[in-house]
Amino acid sequence: MRRRQILDLAAASAALATLQTLGGCAQDDAGPRQSPTTPGGESSPMKHIAMLIYPAFTALDLIGPQAVFSTFQDAQIHLVWKTLDPVTTDTGITLLPTATFDTCPDELEILFVPGGVEGTIAVMKDGEVLDFLAARAEQASYVTSVCTGSLVLGSAGLLRGYRATTHWAMREVLPLLAAEPVDARYVEDRNRITGGGVTSGIDFGLRIAAKLQGEEAAQLAQLAIEYAPDPPFQAGTPESAPAAVVERFRGIAAPAVAQARQAAEQAAARW
Repeated sequence: MRRRQILDLAAASAALATLQTLGGCAQDDAGPRQSPTTPGGESSPMKHIAMLIYPAFTALDLIGPQAVFSTFQDAQIHLVWKTLDPVTTDTGITLLPTATFDTCPDELEILFVPGGVEGTIAVMKDGEVLDFLAARAEQASYVTSVCTGSLVLGSAGLLRGYRATTHWAMREVLPLLAAEPVDARYVEDRNRITGGGVTSGIDFGLRIAAKLQGEEAAQLAQLAIEYAPDPPFQAGTPESAPAAVVERFRGIAAPAVAQARQAAEQAAARW
């Protein structure tokens, strides 16, 4: 049995238990799904999830939550970029957008932005991207990000006055975007939801699943993807990693942090 079939079966089980219809999520290029029905036979509206992709973003920031969101039968996921041309991530993986800024639905359940380094800094200065995010955020139920994706949201003016998190090495940039930085893996402030660095995307996705689909549905999704972290080293945060490792990473990241700070200052000047 393929993993996708397991996810669909898990979601179907949740439907029986919670009277919610869960299952696989069709992508744009496969055509829209039929709207699911309620126990009374009425059609429930399809929800739209727009996940921004852009050159040199970090694939894992997106793939973790996308794997969880794909269990929502009442939602359609759109991978959105300026054009439908292939987009290459920072590790060389190529993805195909399924919608453009022009064809992306106006009303969204979730607007999501992944992070990266060079790619993120570039879109922090890209007015077309920032204007798209600001426009869609106006009608989005939840405006969200993982890792440095929050810096892109912030550059669009979407985190002003909100608590937010990002990759620990970039947290100092958030105040430049009028956001209140929080040292946490997941931060929810009103309808703004931000996740910490890279691997927090799965935690982020499961928390949103619990919020929108119910705890049992989220637990079924977690079991289906066998998410039970057991890292070989306790080096995933500055507090747990050896001091020498932290200092070495800070030195490696310093130029990118400086560039992100500059991009944030430029973005804030647009507001």
